[in-house]
Formats: sequence, structure tokens, C-alpha cells
Amino acid sequence: MSQTERRLFGTDGIRGVANRAPMDASTALRLGQAAGRFFNRGSHRHRVVIGKDTRLSGYMLEPALTAGFVGAGMDVVLVGPLPTPAIAMLTRSLRADLGVMISASHNPFEDNGIKLFGPDGLKLSDNEEAEIEALMAGDLSAQLVPPARLGRASRLEDAPGRYIEAVKASFPKGLSLAGMRIVVDCAHGAAYKVAPTVLWELGAEVVPVGVAPDGFNINRECGSTAPSRMAELVRERRADLGIALDGDADRLVLADENGQILDGDQILALVARSWAAQGRLRGGAVVATVMSNLGLERFLEGAGLKLLRTKVGDRYVSERMREDGCNIGGEQSGHMILADFGTTGDGLVAALQVLAVLAESGRPASAVCRPFEPLPQRLVNVRYAGASPLQDPAVADAIAAAEARLGSRGRVLIRPSGTEPVIRVMAEAEEEALVEDTVMGLSALIRARAAAGPLPPRAAVPASTTTAAAIEVK
Repeated sequence: MSQTERRLFGTDGIRGVANRAPMDASTALRLGQAAGRFFNRGSHRHRVVIGKDTRLSGYMLEPALTAGFVGAGMDVVLVGPLPTPAIAMLTRSLRADLGVMISASHNPFEDNGIKLFGPDGLKLSDNEEAEIEALMAGDLSAQLVPPARLGRASRLEDAPGRYIEAVKASFPKGLSLAGMRIVVDCAHGAAYKVAPTVLWELGAEVVPVGVAPDGFNINRECGSTAPSRMAELVRERRADLGIALDGDADRLVLADENGQILDGDQILALVARSWAAQGRLRGGAVVATVMSNLGLERFLEGAGLKLLRTKVGDRYVSERMREDGCNIGGEQSGHMILADFGTTGDGLVAALQVLAVLAESGRPASAVCRPFEPLPQRLVNVRYAGASPLQDPAVADAIAAAEARLGSRGRVLIRPSGTEPVIRVMAEAEEEALVEDTVMGLSALIRARAAAGPLPPRAAVPASTTTAAAIEVK
């Protein structure tokens, strides 16, 4: 099965509605069998680490995956609810062959997902996922091990403590959070215990919110996708900083002492400037996706640094960081990959880098955490059914017209979501009215073409041009 023929894996593992294919127990069982077969190489005892967030459906998927891996001859180490970066870290520190995180990240509790990490703690490549998917589509019964070679399952009781100590080690020695009041919203998710503990042990006065998961309330009106309550608490409690994590704590947004929200672009700029001043920034660049604001690019250029853009997805950011020798990368949505401390996005580690700048400077967050003024930007999601409306020639013509209209003043990005049937329509420019007009016009056309059904694409415009890279307009 080639990369383009993948059906189960999207931009961040497998995701869907819980207890419905592909996010059901039978698929999870086959995934465990296939991934176990794929990584069951060599004569050593094979091991897989499985973590999860706090969704009710985790209780269904975790044992199904465990059964699949055990049947493939792999020992399973269960760690319970922990952030995604903790699973990547434990996979490496335990010398496991594979790490699995059961989470749908920022999605509501009805959804769930499965992310896979290789022995190096990195997310699997497109080709590796395609190979596992091909195994799932075949006859797995002949690939299962005999009874004497079945794996075993055990629980690692000190897993949270191991992650807590690793995160604390990312904070500069000699600094303390003493005297700081910090609001931390854990989205009733995977970090509901470890995040407040880390901040408290580093000396902060902690105001926790979103730390009472019940299986249903993950990301519900809280966390990084709904940070208004966190920002309100920052103002009410006169806190120095607010931190909002998502359900699996691999991304964050912040709020300064006035409750002003700060997205991933601002965090990237702040950490890059700090590390460059300390001589710690590698590669002379920051890696981000096509979604990052032009304001970030201009800010970095003014500091003598480059912005290297990738497709949307922290996996692609991580790959580009390794290719170019960079140690800072991330997404506007709040995924922050700091290669000095981990292999995947870690919201808590990123927050500590910001807090280190505040502790060293003694200045309020409002004076430090907004290094640049972003250009007006607007994003609209257009849901569709059936074939992608991006194959319609009328849509391509409209994008070309938008390109001509914006010229050098901005850009347009139209891309399909990697996890749901949605077209994301984004524009940014120096004039807010121009952004609004561009986005609303394009999204209306795409919505209309989706309802009518796309026309056959022109012979000169193959279907492959619907990739994000091909239809980005600068």
C-alpha cells in the first residue's frame, strides 16, 4: 500500500468517533496485531508503552490494543493517563520498540485517536504507517505468535513521577517560580495531575482548573481551544500567567496578566529570541507550518533568523527540524517542539521556557510575551460530503484571482483537513477588510461548489494539486 493509499492514518495517527469504525475495539485489536508484527524484529524481548488521556472510550481501546500486542508477542507497559510527550519520553527511556498514545487531542470526548511513536520517540513516518495499514488489511492470523511466545502486560506505577522530573529538568537551574501565581487549565485531560505538580514543585502558587476528569468533560469549554475561562481566572486571581493545555497536553496557549491570549506564534517568537540571545538556537531558524502568521516571519527576519515552513502537522515540523538541524519548531495552534528536551510537542515544557524568561527578566508577561504584532488573519472551516470541492476548476480560478488581488500584501492558504472532511480557508494581509472579504468570498464559493458537486478537474490541473503546498498563495 503506497502512502497515498492510506485510509486509516491521517496527519496525526488514527482518529474517529469512539466505538465506530475505525475507532472501535476490533480495529484497535488489529492495529495492535499489525504494529506488533511490524516492530517484532530481532531476538530481544519486545516492549510497547501504552498511555491514554481521560476519555471514557480509553477503557475500551486500551485493552483491545493490549490484546493485539500481546498476541503479536510484545510485552505491554501500561502507564494510564499521561500527556502525549510523556509517552514519547518513556518509549525512549524504557528502550521500548513502540509507544502508543490513545487520545483525540483537542477533540470532544466522543472522539478518540491512536498515535504511534517509534523507539526513538518520534512519530512514525507516512511510509511506516502505510506498511502497518497494509498488514492490517491482510491475513494477520498467520502472523500471530505461538502460545509460548505471548507477551505479558504490566503497569508502571512511577510513570507520572518520571515525567514530572524530566519536565522539571527543562527549567533552568538556579531559577525558581517562587512569588509567581499561575493559572493552569488542564482541560480535564491527561495532564490533570502532572502539570499542577510540576509548577508547584518549582515554587509557584498554582491555581488549577480543568483537573476533575469524569470521562466526558475533556476539552469541554476549557483547555487550549477554549481559553476564556483561564484568561478570566488570570484577571480574577491577579495571576502572573495563564496556561491552557489541550486534552493530551502536547500544545498550549497562554494568557498574560491582563488576560490577553497568546498563541503558538508568539510563543515561538519569544523562545527563539531568548535562545538566540543565549547562543542556544540551532540552525539559525525556526520551523513552523504554512499556518503561521506573516508577522512571525517578519519578526524573525528582523532578528536575522529564518522561518522554515512545512505542511500542517507537528510530525512534519519535527522532520524539517531534524533535516535542517533546528531545535525550535511549532504550530500556531500551540504545538511546541523543543528538541533540546523532547521529540514531540510538549505544552508544559514550552510553558516553562516562557516562565524562565519572565523569572529572569522580572517583567510582566504583557511586556515580554507579545514580541510582534500579527497581521490580520482569518480562518473559516467549510465542511463537505463526497468528493473534495478543491478539485473544481472554479475554485482554482478563485484562488488565482485572490493571489493577484493580494500581491505582496498577504497570502491565502486553502487546505483539506487531515482528520475530518473539512476545507480550511485562511487569508492574512495588512488590511483587515481585505482579509475578511477574501476569506468570505472563497469560503462561500467552496461551500456552494461542495453543495453542487465539483465539476471534473481540467486536464492540466491534476487532482494532486489539492495538496496544501500546491494551492498556497503568497
